[in-house]
Amino acid sequence: MTVVEVRSAADIPAASNPRQSAELAEATIAPTDLIGPGDVLDINIYEAGVTLFAGGSGAAAMPGQALLAGTPGAQVQKLPPSRVNDAGDISIPYAGTLHVQGRTVTDVQLMIQRALRRLSQNPQVLVTIAQPLTNTVIVGGEVARPGRMLLQTNRETLTDVVALAGGYRGNARDLALRVTRGGNTVDYRLEDLIDNPALDVRAAPGDRFMLVSAPRSFSVLGASGRVQQLPFPRSSVTLAEAIATAGGVDVNYGDPAALFLFRYARDGKGEEAPVIYHLNMMTAGSYFLAQKFTMRDGDVLYFGNAAANQPARMFQLISQLFTPLVTVTAAAQTLKN
Repeated sequence: MTVVEVRSAADIPAASNPRQSAELAEATIAPTDLIGPGDVLDINIYEAGVTLFAGGSGAAAMPGQALLAGTPGAQVQKLPPSRVNDAGDISIPYAGTLHVQGRTVTDVQLMIQRALRRLSQNPQVLVTIAQPLTNTVIVGGEVARPGRMLLQTNRETLTDVVALAGGYRGNARDLALRVTRGGNTVDYRLEDLIDNPALDVRAAPGDRFMLVSAPRSFSVLGASGRVQQLPFPRSSVTLAEAIATAGGVDVNYGDPAALFLFRYARDGKGEEAPVIYHLNMMTAGSYFLAQKFTMRDGDVLYFGNAAANQPARMFQLISQLFTPLVTVTAAAQTLKN
């Protein structure tokens, strides 16, 4: 446990919350047509001359398709939808099993074309992702439209994902965005992302977002006007504002020279340790320091009792004990008269 006497600006801790020191690294911009397990592919094969896939559902190509095939007599065959299995493979007639995980649509087109080149005359292949799964994120919690969302450009930021999910519900200062990427989970205050664009990094395919209600608050104990847990009225609250919200020091029992703030802070080893900050509000400079001192979620504000007020408290306690007796005696005297 460490006790810090706050006498100058150098004694005031940094405003940033140490629990948010771990941040997500900027995601690499991946191709939007990257293929992975679960994706469903639509594959069209264009052939000229003697066709390998002639008959069946094959039909004469449209003029544009003939130009694509390079021969007026080209035909197109649309294969049944191909879902990429867990191993990242698909099966194509006459081409066999192809490993497509981590490949782009253009790569897969060339793979199928090379596999059919000796079996078909000048085959041309067109692949599209009918049901994308790899390039998506999951969004849940306090958003208007939770569910799976496709990243159209892979340049969407964390707040872009919230906006594309219909926006947030509730007050931004009470919300936290929990992002899970791989085995790493980081919580961001939504207002911090709005106020500090440097924290608003790009979303990555496979991310999971959960917007949770997490109002910030601080507790007030001791000889204050109010002993309770108080919410943050806005995203950033100073110690001076917290004292005012708590009603200040009780003039009958409190000691302005004994103002304490309790919190957990990270030490030099990165471990959380209890720290006590002491301010003497009998000195004028402490009021200016309190305006620079930023409160954090979970802080405990304690107003010490004045030693000179102990007899007054005892007198009040005795008065409360004897008040019923005095009342009964006065009532009896009234009845007698």
